[in-house]
Amino acid sequence: MIEEVFRDQWARVVAALVRFTGDIDVAEEAAQEAFIVAGERWTRDGPPDDPGAWLVVTGRNRAIDRLRRDRAHAEKIRLLGRPDAAEATTEEAAMDHTAIPDERLELFFMCCHPALASEAQVALTLRALGGLSASEIARAFLVGEETMKRRLTRARVKIKAAGIPFAIPQERLLPSRLATVLAVLYLIFNQGYGDGRTDLSAEAMRLCRTLVELMPGEPEVLALLALMLLHDSRRAARVRDGEIVLLHEQDRGLWNTAQAEEGRVSLDRAVALGGAGAYTVQAAIAVLQTEAPIDWPAVAALYARLRELTGSAVVELNRAVAVAEVEGPRAALSIVDALPLEDYRYFHSTRAELLRRLHDVPAARAAYRRALALATTDPERRFLTRRLGEL
Repeated sequence: MIEEVFRDQWARVVAALVRFTGDIDVAEEAAQEAFIVAGERWTRDGPPDDPGAWLVVTGRNRAIDRLRRDRAHAEKIRLLGRPDAAEATTEEAAMDHTAIPDERLELFFMCCHPALASEAQVALTLRALGGLSASEIARAFLVGEETMKRRLTRARVKIKAAGIPFAIPQERLLPSRLATVLAVLYLIFNQGYGDGRTDLSAEAMRLCRTLVELMPGEPEVLALLALMLLHDSRRAARVRDGEIVLLHEQDRGLWNTAQAEEGRVSLDRAVALGGAGAYTVQAAIAVLQTEAPIDWPAVAALYARLRELTGSAVVELNRAVAVAEVEGPRAALSIVDALPLEDYRYFHSTRAELLRRLHDVPAARAAYRRALALATTDPERRFLTRRLGEL
């Protein structure tokens, strides 16, 4: 019970407490204490009717206790303007309302303060969300876990030293934080999609739908929703007998055609609004990948455009996969070998596939072994183990 509530409510509770205290460290500590208390009391007495509101109230009380114990925060307590906050009720917690119609999305916009570096904004938001560990965030950024922990620490130190306020930005300021919020949503979706965490992917899509309602005139929001829908429509065909299935080997009869069509409609809306950014291009690639046969020259051209927009080595790796279908594996391998992605598992698995097609068995084996060492899910490991055994 408590584990499920943690997944569902952590971000909402932290968001409410950040809004209440203006301090993300105090909010996270208070939220942790609230969940500890919940684990003790709910086991004995059973859960309340509204677990989320109960946690917010308990967290508020713990935050007030901490602030009162710390004389340095006396002024902050006064500024809270809530002398009766300790007597808050679950009804009051449930009535909290802002212009952003979702506490989790609200937390995203709080964390994405322009005074922080973009990567720090993304990392901090992912950590505050509570769905991803430091190691998972590190993998998303292609850095080591200790490096990511240091980045998170530096971001928190800067927040305190510069007095950066953790507050919901005014509606007119939301567009300036949108790019980072979208990046966070896509990283969460990808983590769930790649690791089989359907809860994370579903949450990312839900939040993106909410964002579409909040900002219906933003084409990249619509494009990101389209991209998520199109990728997720293939989820049922991605794994068979516990092993990853490559796109060209997937059973298209298992694809969710209604969801894919919803994705196409969302992309059309984005294009009609003038969308031409990175998510629009990626969604266009995803549409092409649903067609049979796939127009690989068009896919390669779109990846080239995406590389111009992002400068991403991972995008260039994906372009190489398309180039292999158009010009052959040798042309693709020359692209791959120039990329600085030594610690990226898909770099080595892509290299291995290309080397296998070129009949360079020793090099292919070495690349498969390296990919296997970096693999993070059992379906990936099974796929790579089978490929290695076939050489």
